[in-house]
Amino acid sequence: MREQVDQQEAESAPGCAVPATATEVLLDGHRATRDRVARSILDHGPSSAADLASRLQLTTAAVRRHLDGLLATGLVESREQRVYGNRGRGRPAKVFVLTESGRDAFYQAYDQLAADALRWISDAVGGGKAGEEAVAAFARARFGKQGQKYLTVLGQAGPEERTEALAQALSADGYAATVRRVPSPAAAKAPAGAQLCQHHCPVAHIAEQFPQLCEAETEVFSQLLGTHVQRLATIAHGDGVCTTYVPAPGAASSPGPRQAPDAVPTAGTSTSTDQNSASARRNLA
Repeated sequence: MREQVDQQEAESAPGCAVPATATEVLLDGHRATRDRVARSILDHGPSSAADLASRLQLTTAAVRRHLDGLLATGLVESREQRVYGNRGRGRPAKVFVLTESGRDAFYQAYDQLAADALRWISDAVGGGKAGEEAVAAFARARFGKQGQKYLTVLGQAGPEERTEALAQALSADGYAATVRRVPSPAAAKAPAGAQLCQHHCPVAHIAEQFPQLCEAETEVFSQLLGTHVQRLATIAHGDGVCTTYVPAPGAASSPGPRQAPDAVPTAGTSTSTDQNSASARRNLA
């Protein structure tokens, strides 16, 4: 009898309802509030407890309890929030990001099968440089076909709206994309550009082994937007969000990326906005 009471007390104790594995926490019907907290971090990137409380319409105290559970199971980790521009007094706010285990719980792709297939493509042509080029050709074909779906959407958007239109198209395909406008220098008359942020990447694990996937995606973004773009960060390389800098229409140059050895070189050189659609169709054909 005492054992039964002890078991009942343990089951009702705070924190005891935390499942033991990442899959149990995040994939239990997507109904638990804790799942919503994790999903919000996935969709919006690094988030503070106050950010999550505002988005989910919960109290900050309630969000912190769920974050403690996610931290205990290794699904999220905390870090200091990056500050752009002048930094105020006090310590930076603490933000929470998904760990690799946390992202794993959302992935539905057959990662190993995809990796084996790309490795077979590489080996089939002899490996080495030829193998890398074969994988790159596959990646360009794959993302080129995906980009074809976005041409109509982007063709209906004006030059200032194309980045947002691309983000919406990517989100529809599961990339949870958003756009962050980059403020221009005080002396500049035109906006400096925007950052296209992808908070989720279904092929991140494969891209860790085959960076040609990220490079091909960047090239397609350049073709679709009709301007050079610059990849600043990728989930595959350990960053919290895939970030691509898109200069404003007519901008002479883009600001340099943050120091990161894994940054992908600039792709594309076209800056004409009148020939965007035609150029994109030729490049993606």
